[in-house]
Amino acid sequence: MRTKVAIIGAGPAGLLLGQLLHKSGIDNVILERQTPDYVLGRIRAGLLEEGTVALLDEVGAGARAHREGLVHHGVELAFGGARHRIDMKAATGKTVMIYGQTEVTLDLMNARRAAGLTAVYEAADVQPHDFDTDHPRVTYAKDGVTHEIACDFIAGCDGFHGVSRASVKPSAIETFERVYPFGWLGILSETPPVSQELIYTNHARGFSLCTMRSMHRSRYYLQCPLDDHIDQWPDERFWDELKRRLDQKAVDNLVAGPSIEKSIAPLRSFVTEPMRFGRMFLAGDAAHIVPPTGAKGLNLAASDVHYLAAALREYYAGKSSAGIDGYSAKALARVWKAVRFSWWMTSILHRFPDTEGFGARIQLAELDYLVNSKAATASLSENYVGLPY
Repeated sequence: MRTKVAIIGAGPAGLLLGQLLHKSGIDNVILERQTPDYVLGRIRAGLLEEGTVALLDEVGAGARAHREGLVHHGVELAFGGARHRIDMKAATGKTVMIYGQTEVTLDLMNARRAAGLTAVYEAADVQPHDFDTDHPRVTYAKDGVTHEIACDFIAGCDGFHGVSRASVKPSAIETFERVYPFGWLGILSETPPVSQELIYTNHARGFSLCTMRSMHRSRYYLQCPLDDHIDQWPDERFWDELKRRLDQKAVDNLVAGPSIEKSIAPLRSFVTEPMRFGRMFLAGDAAHIVPPTGAKGLNLAASDVHYLAAALREYYAGKSSAGIDGYSAKALARVWKAVRFSWWMTSILHRFPDTEGFGARIQLAELDYLVNSKAATASLSENYVGLPY
């Protein structure tokens, strides 16, 4: 098989890239080691920046998001027993949309299928080859038969544990990492959300977040020790602990119910430099991971794909390599700003081992300044709604 761009990974990054390239007449094939159902079963992010929504609109996959997504103009920060609203729309003119990553993936899957484009699921032993030459290729096995795709470029959109980054020589790559000493215990429940907007809470017992997927499906998170196991958190214990960390108004509005999904996720910041290796590019979680506190993971994947698609369009339209040569630097400039913002949000909202006495007072002073300073509120809002591409 021959194609212009071989995309490894059928998550939102790979699917969005495939649609952007198709829109520009650039042939591409997507390889995914899992089944479509498995991909759609992964519960992930649920907040979209306007730039991400615009990209979905560009490829004709945004209609359902506009019908079903919840547009939010602000968020609430809770500390010291009180809630404080940050009006992001007033500060920036922009909003965010609550719309699950699973739904984004489904919309992009349907768009690819409708366009009749090739996506190979359950592709085993996917391996990129010769990406440091002018003739890269990707091999994979399907139904016991080995296949090869000759291509011009390879896009590694296969996540943190994928084969793309793992195929790069260690001497050619540098990684930066910060592992946080706690995790997020999250549950999904068929209950109405406790508030119309997200509530981020700094509490002596630990961080909590109240969010939603729709007006009848809620998502809640609690900071928990890294060594906790999901079996230690039956639903009753989760709801009791959440109530301890919320303000009284939120407790009064909280509707508890059976969890339909429950998981514990560790938090880390991780960045790979560069994001280009010859004729292979990394995008999304294959290149960087951020704590979910700043809601940047999916949105960073979208901005990576925006830059990469533009670079490949430039290459094929004008035979100029300027875009692909500059892809890594351009993407990383935005990535590091989002990493900084996510680290900062995490640092002011969570209880760290040394967050006692002085550390706790510094957090409260930071939060108090944040909600009472127009400049600080504007800075938070600008980063939260998404920096421009």
